[in-house]
Order: sequence, then structure tokens, then C-alpha cells
Amino acid sequence: MTLNCKGQLIDLSTPKVMGILNVTPDSFYDGGSYKNEHEILEHVEKMLLEGATFIDIGAYSSRPGAKSIDETQELERIIPCMQLITKYFPESILSIDTFRSKVAAACIEEGAAIINDISAGHQDSNMLSTIGKFQVPYVMMHMKGTPQNMQQQTSYDDLMTDIIHYFSERVATAREHKINDLIIDPGFGFSKTLEQNYEVLKRMNLFKAFELPILAGISRKSMIYKKLEVTPQKALNGTTALNMVALGKGANILRVHDVAEAIECVKLNEQLN
Repeated sequence: MTLNCKGQLIDLSTPKVMGILNVTPDSFYDGGSYKNEHEILEHVEKMLLEGATFIDIGAYSSRPGAKSIDETQELERIIPCMQLITKYFPESILSIDTFRSKVAAACIEEGAAIINDISAGHQDSNMLSTIGKFQVPYVMMHMKGTPQNMQQQTSYDDLMTDIIHYFSERVATAREHKINDLIIDPGFGFSKTLEQNYEVLKRMNLFKAFELPILAGISRKSMIYKKLEVTPQKALNGTTALNMVALGKGANILRVHDVAEAIECVKLNEQLN
């Protein structure tokens, strides 16, 4: 199982780690942490040295109830950040966390290798055709509604059956747009109660039937810190525990705030297999 990232084939037979860089003021864990060039470069260098294969840049906060920003503001945050990283770390593989096709296109033209879309194309009718045009790997996440209202949309006929049907339709539609490299993300924390998040994790191996890479984004989320009655800042140990579970259930990519600890999970899980 491989991904073609700008001509470089990334082998996912050993799971890879995607490090998170949020350039938003209000993300749930690290909002406002990286406000200048030095802080951004220092964080990216740290993640790369610790073993991140991908750097996922987000300029639109998708935490529950987050304030929406317009396309122009998203681009004003993300393009300079991309340019800075590619100047100092030209070999880095950049993923862009956006659901807007114009943002995706602009970032791909600046050198982005992956688009990570929380809406799987539902929020922008031009997204799939844009990805098909540029032929970059595309992460499709499960979510109902928008970040502003998703936590009011947690009703399912059958949770896992509904999510599998969602991905079946999204994969088929993506294939119609000639998208070759698809990654599925169950969407932990999106349109799911705490209990539903754990049911998805417990049964995540069912998604292997798609024969596509699976991305698990559990890092420091409320499913951990609310269950443990701690803050996101105290949720690293819980994150590590659940990342091991995700790897055991078939995750090919771990999307995390803490790269070194995730790399340790990958190494230890490899020893078990």
C-alpha cells in the first residue's frame, strides 16, 4: 500500500506519522501556539526530526462550535506558512487540512502533496474535481453537518453500518473523478458522542474491507480528556494508549500533536506483528 506524493512513493506497510501544525488562534489544544516564523519553523523541525513523514497544516479550526472564517482569511494564514516551510524544509511532505477547493488548489500549486478534507467533498462541490485534476492523495473524513453543528448530529440508524455506507458512496464518487490515492479517516470527535467514538475505534478494523489506507486522528481529543477528566494538555498518555489500539486495528497513518510518542507506538506495534 503506497501513496504517490509528488512523485515520491510513500510505503504504508509500516504505519507513518502525520504531525499537526495548527495556524489558528482557537484550536482546542495548540491554538495560537505558533504565531511567528520562528515558532512555526521550530515546531516543524522538531516534528521532522522526531520522525514525522507528513506535516498537516490547518488554518481553519474545526473544533466543535469553532467560529467560521472566510476563504480569504484561510489563504492568508496558510500560504505564507507553506512558503516558509518549503523554503527551509524543501523535502517536507505537506498535507493541507481544508474543505475548500480554492484553498486546496492554491496550496497544491504552492507545493502541497496531500489534501485532508474533514467533509470528504460535501462542503464544496468542486473539491473532488479539483483533486482529480491535480492527482494528489486525498483524505476523506467522516462527518455529518459542519464543525459548527456536528455535535448535534450524532443520531445513527446503526453507527458502523452508516459510516461504512458513507465511505462506500464517497469512494465511488471519488473514483468517478479519477482520484487514485484515497485515505479514509473515521472522524474521531466529529458528529459522534464519546461512546460512539469508542465504538468506532473498537471496530475500526471493519474499514480494512475498503483496502485503502486508514488515518486515525485521536490526538488529545475530548474522547480522551473527558473520559479521563483531565485537560487536553494532560491527555498525552491517553493519546498514546489509544494510538496503540488504532495501530492494532489497522491504522496506516497516525495524525498527532506529539510525534516522538507516536513513533514509539509504531515501533512497538511493529514488534508485535
